[in-house]
Amino acid sequence: MTATELPGDRPFVLLATRAEDLPADEEYALFLRYTGLSPERLLRVRLERDPMPPLDLDEVSGILVGGSPFNASDPLEKKSAVQRRVEAEMAELVAEVVARDTPFLGACYGVGTLGTHLGAPIDATFAEPISVVDISLTAAGRADALTTGLPEGFTAFVGHKEAISALPPQAELLASSPTCPVQMFRLGRNVYATQFHPELDLDGIVTRIHAYASYGYFGPDELDLTLAAVRRAPVTAPSRLLRTFVERYAR
Repeated sequence: MTATELPGDRPFVLLATRAEDLPADEEYALFLRYTGLSPERLLRVRLERDPMPPLDLDEVSGILVGGSPFNASDPLEKKSAVQRRVEAEMAELVAEVVARDTPFLGACYGVGTLGTHLGAPIDATFAEPISVVDISLTAAGRADALTTGLPEGFTAFVGHKEAISALPPQAELLASSPTCPVQMFRLGRNVYATQFHPELDLDGIVTRIHAYASYGYFGPDELDLTLAAVRRAPVTAPSRLLRTFVERYAR
């Protein structure tokens, strides 16, 4: 199915927060590629640069959230004015999304935004270095409409300083890994978050490794080890989530 064959004409919206143009532009290009959407059907909002625009959820097909250098668990005094603004805007939007069960898929930063809304503990207990990890679907994940096209076990790219350490009972756990128990969950019927990055390919994560080399994801002498870690196994399955999401929710 090509982008022109998707039903309806209401766009999807990608909420992004990367200040560096190269990884930001590459992230958008990856979302375009793996969703199959045209730029006219995937509107990008760079929240690190501009305030959240008015979003009428009745006029969009769904919301996508990319990864972020922001950490929800950072002490308030360490958060920049931009991060505090973005978090306040995301909190308001997420509250409406959850209340209305609007189609939503947040990658990595989506766990932080949805987890904060749920009051879930978010901390460094299950942080993962930039690498390829083995993900397993739960029984609920094997039955879910968004993940049924995935194999029961697959590899994915990760790299995060925080994670949900205990999933609240109102959320359904869909995928897990040995080093991070909450890799994907669902709220209601249509609101999803992944800790892993379904939008990334090898070139994309290599770009981010270089762009964020000074952000504390790995030590100053660990660049080569990190580059080797993301090449330890091929990653092909997670991007199916993005195509399935737009096919399911385009309207």
